[in-house]
Amino acid sequence: MKNRRSFIKDVSLLSASLMMLSSKGLIGAVLDDELKNTLDRKIYIFSKHLQWLDYSEMAKTAREIGFDGVDLTVRPKGHVLPERVAEDLPKAVKAVRENGLLADRMTTAITDPDDELTVQILKTAADQGITNYRLGWLSYDWSIPVNENIRIFNEKLRKLAALNKQFGLKGAYQNHAGEMAGGPVWDIALMLEGVDPDYLGVRYDIRHATAEGGQSWPIGLNYLADKINSFDLKDFRWENINGKWSPVTVPLGEGMVDFARFFQIIHQQHIAGDITMHFEYELGGAENGTTHLTKPAAEVIAAMKQDISIVRNWLKQN
Repeated sequence: MKNRRSFIKDVSLLSASLMMLSSKGLIGAVLDDELKNTLDRKIYIFSKHLQWLDYSEMAKTAREIGFDGVDLTVRPKGHVLPERVAEDLPKAVKAVRENGLLADRMTTAITDPDDELTVQILKTAADQGITNYRLGWLSYDWSIPVNENIRIFNEKLRKLAALNKQFGLKGAYQNHAGEMAGGPVWDIALMLEGVDPDYLGVRYDIRHATAEGGQSWPIGLNYLADKINSFDLKDFRWENINGKWSPVTVPLGEGMVDFARFFQIIHQQHIAGDITMHFEYELGGAENGTTHLTKPAAEVIAAMKQDISIVRNWLKQN
């Protein structure tokens, strides 16, 4: 999926090559089609929320709910355990594709380019036709200055980008609310300075950006625009829990995220990227990646269907 930078470049070349057609009024139509194709966002389910099912049933359920693909968890306590990636990832990918869904992305805990397991995961993923993956999170060392932390993060991410290039993969670092690296959003841009966005960019999460940025999140979104290659989607609101205000995830449209503004911005600024949906509100344990539900599966599936229906309606409006 193209990012904004490559989109603008491609459209510019397309415009130049079609100048001869302007008298026939065809340029506008061609560019409109290019924009539509570039921003045709696929919707994936984060497989964490279907870990109460085996690979086959997970894929069938994802298809039933209406997803375009599955974002497989390949990490500790995930659908695919890292130490079993060579044996189990092919099985998971096969199950998803046999159900007519996309199996070209995964979510990992990868942060160390020098870890032998990192290489094994990336090689296996590439062999299975996976093209995109989300990294794990980096943590600040408060014994040293923030700038020194960012320098260390940048070095790691440069090495990971080189590995991604070797295997033909595109990685993404997610912004996440809290004190971890990426929480403020702006620090990700510094962490990725000099890193080729074709091989390592940003998985932008509007829920976490809103929790940290309040009303200023559009500034951070604009700052990262050229580096964004995918999105995580969920909603939240602040609640007072035992005297402490905390962000609590809720079903889409019931929280504080301004999705109308969000989708308007990413469409108008041509920020391309597919969407992985998360369901981190109470769902009988599915929100936490449980292997055994405490509420009927039908209720869990109904909630997911409602959320994906809402997202598809938002996409139609932008």
